[in-house]
Amino acid sequence: MLFRRRQKPTRIESLRVAVWPRHSWVRSTRYYGKRVLRLTATPHAIALGFAAGAFTSFTPLIGFHFVISFAIAYVIGGNLIASALGTSVGNPLTFPFIWASTYKLGNWILHGEAARGHGGEVHEQFQQRLLAKSLDVLLPMLKPMMVGAVPLGLICGAICYVIVRKSVEVYQARRRKTMDERRCCLGGPGEDQGRSSE
Repeated sequence: MLFRRRQKPTRIESLRVAVWPRHSWVRSTRYYGKRVLRLTATPHAIALGFAAGAFTSFTPLIGFHFVISFAIAYVIGGNLIASALGTSVGNPLTFPFIWASTYKLGNWILHGEAARGHGGEVHEQFQQRLLAKSLDVLLPMLKPMMVGAVPLGLICGAICYVIVRKSVEVYQARRRKTMDERRCCLGGPGEDQGRSSE
């Protein structure tokens, strides 16, 4: 196949690339941005799909983000590919902040307090529970995280919707203008020749 690597990547390398980009975060962000802009759909559908993916990335259900984002995008009429790209909002750099904030907000909603302790104590408590292997410890964490994920995910999704829709509208308008200019340039000489023959 064209563009296939000569040496097949090892499992460790594939896992590393899945967690951390091969080149840099800036380059990966630009790549995903261009992928979103070049999708063939209406700005509204692309923005809805991306917002669905961004919302899903706030849930603690890692491994199901693609499936959940597809389902949400399908129900609200968003672009499915954009929803998959939207899940990139949740990545190794943002997950620690997302999980800590959803846990803290979820505790505040459920119990009327952010969590026991303040600042660094809350963060240490969260890390200790997260690293614990027992499901009895992890399951009580998921409830506040799921509750906190809803409002934070909706806010992030709304912001992403506005940004992506405006960006896609501008990109598609420029592309249309460029295509029209090319058609005029290609059609111009033929029209002049037709008129001169008359």
